[in-house]
Amino acid sequence: MGAVLAGSAACGTVEQLTAGKKLDEAFDKLAKEKTISFELDLDTDARTLKALDASMDPEPGEEMPTEAAELFSGAKVSVTVQSKKPIGESGEKDYVGMALKISTKDGDLTEYRVLGDYTYIRSDVNALGRAMGFPVPSVKDLPPEASGLKKVLDGQWVKINTKEMERTAAEMGADPGATPAPEPTLDARAQKQMLEALRKTVAREVDFKTAADKDGSEHITATAPFRTLITQFLGEIRPLAKSLPPGLELPTDEDLKDAPNAKATADFTLKNGELTEVSVDLAKLAENAKVKKLGLVVRMSEGQKPTAPAGATELNMDELLSGFGAAMMDDEAFLEDAA
Repeated sequence: MGAVLAGSAACGTVEQLTAGKKLDEAFDKLAKEKTISFELDLDTDARTLKALDASMDPEPGEEMPTEAAELFSGAKVSVTVQSKKPIGESGEKDYVGMALKISTKDGDLTEYRVLGDYTYIRSDVNALGRAMGFPVPSVKDLPPEASGLKKVLDGQWVKINTKEMERTAAEMGADPGATPAPEPTLDARAQKQMLEALRKTVAREVDFKTAADKDGSEHITATAPFRTLITQFLGEIRPLAKSLPPGLELPTDEDLKDAPNAKATADFTLKNGELTEVSVDLAKLAENAKVKKLGLVVRMSEGQKPTAPAGATELNMDELLSGFGAAMMDDEAFLEDAA
């Protein structure tokens, strides 16, 4: 990514050259780390999310609930990734730990960690159910065979064998008797060509500016018209279409003609040469007068190695699925009795 941003130097101005070099060095530092932690924050409010939802003409009864809009507007996503190698040199098999947590001002909503052979999960199922508008069975009403599900509903840590979980997910999404398809991959040569195409596009279309802050940090802003940037980049990589994995198709220029072409701006904050925050203003791209505040903020922090939570109860997929099935049957019987 740093090399892509450094490509802005092709524009020839001193400011573009300086900004590209500084961003290049900041991303290079990140790429050398073996553990990276960051937080995603959607900088918006419930009214904006409701306006965005309404602009997509949802079917009657499918509108975003106010509770869900309030939940998502205040949510933060914390992510940690750990590898045996520097992140910039890592392939899929090099990653040894990952943690993701979604939280709000009222507490943690859900969290999972992948370490060793297991995936660890805990959730505030009741809070999620209220926000999304679906009923959650009461723990006391669950049948004995749903003991594993009771742990989940109680918000306790459970763990599931990762390979077993992946195998079950593949089987549930496949035709009977079919073998799971391999994960789509892009060969190294095609990846390099795509990176070069992106570098060329950024060099032509993105405008960089720099500014210092009072606390000693430095801000570098990158601005570009959204549709032009995407269309130009896709034009550069269309010759690589045959190298793409099966199922991945590039949108045509016709597909993109209605995409917003307002200028999107990303603000990079550097402290002592290290990237500490990236914020992107998305409000103009919404092309909706009611959307006043819509941004995405990524805050970097010191990498914290993921650890396995103590006391997690091990579940197998058959137990978990049978528990959900029993709970759903219990809910259906309750609704029939109520009718």
